[in-house]
Amino acid sequence: MLRPGVPFTGIKIFSATMVAEREALGTRITEWMAKNPNLEVTEICVTQSSDSSFHCVTFTVFYRERP
Repeated sequence: MLRPGVPFTGIKIFSATMVAEREALGTRITEWMAKNPNLEVTEICVTQSSDSSFHCVTFTVFYRERP
């Protein structure tokens, strides 16, 4: 659940199903943050879903532009 009163102006979604892609998600998010220093992350929600064959991990990154 998002923190009440914390505004955001955008959302970026990172998602992966395969093991190697899931293991690389942290690096992908860190690289995206480094390339966008004008953005301030206000919240990150992690969601995991699966079926009988696959496990999917999704990071939903809420951000706002720095003044």
